[in-house]
Amino acid sequence: MPGARLRGARARSILCAMTQPPESPRAVVVAVQLPGVSDAEHESSLAELERLAKTLGLRVVGRVTQRRSHLATAAVLGEGKLRELAAFTGGSGVVPSGVPAHRRRGRGDDEEAEPAETDGEGGEEAPAEAIAPAPGVPAQASIVLVDHEISPSMARNLERATGAEVLDRTAVILAIFQRHARSREARLQVEIARLGYLAPRLRETGSRDRQGGGIGGRGAGESAIELDRRKLRDRIAELRQELASIEHEAGVRRKRRAEAQTVALVGYTNAGKSRLMRALTGSGVYVADQLFATLDTTVRALQPETTPRILVSDTVGFIKKLPHDLVASFRSTLDEARDADLLLHVVDASDPAFPAQIEVTRSVLREIGASEAPRLLLLNKIDRVPAERRAELAAAWPDALTLSALDAADVARLRERIVGFFERDMVDAEIVVPWADHGRVAEIHGACRVLSEEHDERGTRLRVRAPESVLARLRPVAPSA
Repeated sequence: MPGARLRGARARSILCAMTQPPESPRAVVVAVQLPGVSDAEHESSLAELERLAKTLGLRVVGRVTQRRSHLATAAVLGEGKLRELAAFTGGSGVVPSGVPAHRRRGRGDDEEAEPAETDGEGGEEAPAEAIAPAPGVPAQASIVLVDHEISPSMARNLERATGAEVLDRTAVILAIFQRHARSREARLQVEIARLGYLAPRLRETGSRDRQGGGIGGRGAGESAIELDRRKLRDRIAELRQELASIEHEAGVRRKRRAEAQTVALVGYTNAGKSRLMRALTGSGVYVADQLFATLDTTVRALQPETTPRILVSDTVGFIKKLPHDLVASFRSTLDEARDADLLLHVVDASDPAFPAQIEVTRSVLREIGASEAPRLLLLNKIDRVPAERRAELAAAWPDALTLSALDAADVARLRERIVGFFERDMVDAEIVVPWADHGRVAEIHGACRVLSEEHDERGTRLRVRAPESVLARLRPVAPSA
């Protein structure tokens, strides 16, 4: 951000995209298993965070987990588990006593400090897990990844206790989005969300000095933190104004496609949407076995082309605990899904946690107003599913289509389903175009499927098949016989 001097190592680390040195930074994963979270759900969330870390270029060398009724208000974990975590990072495992009690507890100045907490519930240490580093890998980790969204005070206390940089789940996702954003629109969307995440964390980054006003300087009595916050607000407003201009252009393009038949690929990140997009359209969209490899919406025609054309769009993937600011920033991109005639909900059938991922996708679709759109569930990557499991999937999800984006026959079968979906709403009609208006024939060929074409003294007689909305537009120009 031009001109902003954000203070403190934590602010600088969040503002700058993480870079991967020749040897990947080592990280340790931290999570609390809260009441109501099953062991399978807990393990799935941890595995997903480790995949996020890998996408970011980190090497996970261990886990520290604990069962608790809530996150410890001081530093996520109880005191015993905090020391176990520090063994991975070389820290003290203790929040320094020089930190005021309300800061150690993550509370405001006007709240009373609570008594010291013990691990677990009811004053007794609950079962916890510490997975040792892999053989041959030093235990020293420089980054702590927390599988929750935590307060700035919690993050600061964790950093003091471990001596390592602390990133919560939201910060990890934002860093990945920033790295993978390619288009100007995606970069603006990510930057707005990232600065919105950073703003409340400035109070944890250092000095509170005050300085008098002056031309181009701080206002009278304005602290350095307040100055930084004001600059952040100004920068966010500037970015939103630029994004609004781009969104307007995108809206104009969508209006031009209003009569087109549109399909949107939606689903959890890394479910195989981009690979399926490439198979359906023959486009060279980017494909990688990474989380959030695709952030930019791509629109291409279904191949082989149909008449009228069917447009397929690939959208950003979803994930559990997707930051709300990211959903808000990418709302214009997700409008492709909201406005689509058909949603292809792509699921990685080889992932044991896919039923929960389906619910995450449905939740986000409800949030953007796309929950009522017609939807076809696709159980993708079926080639990775054992034969005995495939029969169970077919019985449990009878309305779903099982396929592999790598199998040409499966892709052809999906294409037939897509074409069949749109053909059910088509009607046959006969249109006569007078010789004086013969230029309209090309327009009809582009908008309708022409079944036959004849010429007589009146002009050109065409038998066509098209949606009623298209025929309604064409009839005033070229009346039916």
